[in-house]
Amino acid sequence: MKKTISLFILLGCLFQTALSQKVVLNPTPQSITFVSEKVISLSGSYQLIHDALCDRISIDYLSDLLKVNTNVAGTFKITLGIQGDKVIKNRYSKKIPQRSEGYYLSVSEKEIVLAGFDNRGLFYAIVTLSQLLKDNALPEVEIADYPDVRYRGVVEGFYGTPWSFDDRLRQIAFYGENKLNTYIYGPKDDPYHSSPNWRKPYPQEEGLRIKALVQASIANKVNFTWAIHPGKDIQWTNEDRDALLQKFESMYLLGVRSFAVFFDDISGIGTNAEKQAELLNYIDDNFIQTKNDVTPLIMCPTEYNKSWSNIEKGYLPTLGTKLNRTVEIMWTGDRVIATISKESLQWINQHIKRPAYIWWNFPVSDYVRNHLLMGKVYGNEKDINEQLVGFVTNPMERAEASKIAIYSVADYAWNLQHFDSDESWKNAIETLMPVSYKYLQVFCQHNSDLGPNGHKFRRAESEAIQPVVDSFLKDLVQNKVNSTEQQELYQEFNRIKQTADFLLASNDNDILINEIKPWIYQFKNLGETGLELFALIDAYHTNNTSCFINTYNYIKTLRKINHIIDSSFNQNPYQSGVKTGTLVLQPFIEQTFEYLVESFNKKNQNLSPLNSKLNYIPFTFNSNIAQIKGVPLQIKGKSMTIPTVLEVVKWESQGFITFNLDRLYNLAELVILIEGEDSLNWIQAETSANNIDWKKIDVKPGKQQLNGVNAKYIRIKNVAEEKNVKLKKISLVVE
Repeated sequence: MKKTISLFILLGCLFQTALSQKVVLNPTPQSITFVSEKVISLSGSYQLIHDALCDRISIDYLSDLLKVNTNVAGTFKITLGIQGDKVIKNRYSKKIPQRSEGYYLSVSEKEIVLAGFDNRGLFYAIVTLSQLLKDNALPEVEIADYPDVRYRGVVEGFYGTPWSFDDRLRQIAFYGENKLNTYIYGPKDDPYHSSPNWRKPYPQEEGLRIKALVQASIANKVNFTWAIHPGKDIQWTNEDRDALLQKFESMYLLGVRSFAVFFDDISGIGTNAEKQAELLNYIDDNFIQTKNDVTPLIMCPTEYNKSWSNIEKGYLPTLGTKLNRTVEIMWTGDRVIATISKESLQWINQHIKRPAYIWWNFPVSDYVRNHLLMGKVYGNEKDINEQLVGFVTNPMERAEASKIAIYSVADYAWNLQHFDSDESWKNAIETLMPVSYKYLQVFCQHNSDLGPNGHKFRRAESEAIQPVVDSFLKDLVQNKVNSTEQQELYQEFNRIKQTADFLLASNDNDILINEIKPWIYQFKNLGETGLELFALIDAYHTNNTSCFINTYNYIKTLRKINHIIDSSFNQNPYQSGVKTGTLVLQPFIEQTFEYLVESFNKKNQNLSPLNSKLNYIPFTFNSNIAQIKGVPLQIKGKSMTIPTVLEVVKWESQGFITFNLDRLYNLAELVILIEGEDSLNWIQAETSANNIDWKKIDVKPGKQQLNGVNAKYIRIKNVAEEKNVKLKKISLVVE
């Protein structure tokens, strides 16, 4: 008797009675029916039946998977094809979902049927078969499946070190394995994608690598989309228009059949919506539409999120009315970094006159490069499939670590209603490290938040232990000791310490471990510090003064090691260093340490007081500029830097940035670097000793010596009208 199993149950559990190993299907199918609890053991030879419409990629994939010998006729029949094939038409056509990339799969004692609505659907049927196949056995099953979202995948659109060629090859294979059909190549720091060399063809060696990536994409049924980013220095001339067209032609010769034009994160004449639409329509009419094998053109607008949009000025409405309707328009949501809601999509779609193509900025970390974002994919609404045409995730520059989020995005975009964030995240982790997944899960639990950032986007972290932390801190200030909570926290820090060692020693996924190794070092330091904190608690409650002081000194030493790791690894001019456990566990350590030391000082007033601050910050800053005021100040010794804001900053009139010092210092050096600014006559810089009386100082672009100006505050202010600028660096050095 047939039985249909609810998709709300973890698919892995469904096969426990049938197969010896857990089986997980990713992405989650739309419909799956288990005909019986039988196990179909595969052995011997097969009778492979297919028609001319079935492409070679799928035939070869299946042959390799099942070791099919097409020259030997067997008794076990495998039928594969697509809608319209003679072998499919009579018996199975009605069972294939009538949706692009849909497929029907059935396994019985006598036959495997793999039927796709199109060739990509057939390929995905075989992908599902490969996931079902364990120990050369299959369950007796029927699956009817299709994706909710037309274009699903990844946009390599981050700032920072682009992925390597090998990274990209592994990524493309991963996309095929998880039914993602789109890879958009647009790394911001590729000079042939953007300025200064977007007009030039790639050098031969780089061109050959792109050609190889295109071929890998074809083999995995992925659209390799090459994007160009000309807006920084484009001139609205026929020469530049023809240069862009010629660049696309050169990419077409390398095998590229999908194209995009990005106008994001620019200022100046390149932001003109009329000119953008005119150029894109020309490219669409004279290139895209003249080819019979090219996908629709994609564009990323300058106003790519709601918070930056000014409907009254007409940018988005101009694109909506004047841009060819076949051109897809990308959108990041209500903010640069945001989850996607139906309300947000309805708002943008009415202006651009088409369903939006979502560029989801997660787990991208180019604005918080000292953090790893390895937490769950959640927050995007599940009833939006009719409101969008595409959903691509922008990842971290650490390609292997990004696969945790990419795996879940594949699951989400395929089947929105049945997406289970928790299970998808766990399955992703086990996919990356099949042997050591339990340790990787512990690591990821405490490496998911971004820390303070200018986009005000945060993620849950240390969720399981946070209620215990909150309760423990509440009891602590009341001088209560909850032994159960204390034991739970001690065990968690011990688990963290052990996890770090297990991961460092693991050979389960060397590529991943090498990517995240500095964070594993810092993770171990977190565990060790937490364990010593409980030794400090015990010494305090037992009034063991010498033990308390020794443990206090050791915790301070561990914190110095934390700073050594932070200043030795992942050094970059943006958010350098290595942070871990910053949302819950690091604050817990700092707050508990401060409370204990201050309490110890009160009880032992005959002793020299101990410094209760684990992290003393002598420098801070404040600002009324929306895109700057939330970013964390970078401090190295006596140098302080406002981290580079990657997007264009709207610096309002009277907008300011103020460095606040803990005492009077001799100011040594001020650096103000703004892209394209040869004069800063719109900026006023001034210093103060008391935050009341201010004295102007000269300001010029680049680095300038301040010749020992004595001050406690220095303020940089726009004294002209509003400016849209790209801030490269603002820093202050004191003596």
